[in-house]
Amino acid sequence: MNDVKSLSHSKWRCKYHIVFAPKYRRQAIYRQLKQDVGKILRDLCERKKVKI
Repeated sequence: MNDVKSLSHSKWRCKYHIVFAPKYRRQAIYRQLKQDVGKILRDLCERKKVKI
């Protein structure tokens, strides 16, 4: 199965799905997971050689 998507100027294969919490829930979640989420995102970007 070919899962590569494309436009006239780019091609991509999306393998990650990131969900952001709505404003009213953000503080409760953010306090607990801030460091863990940041570490995971930095690690994934480093592996894929993506600049944040």
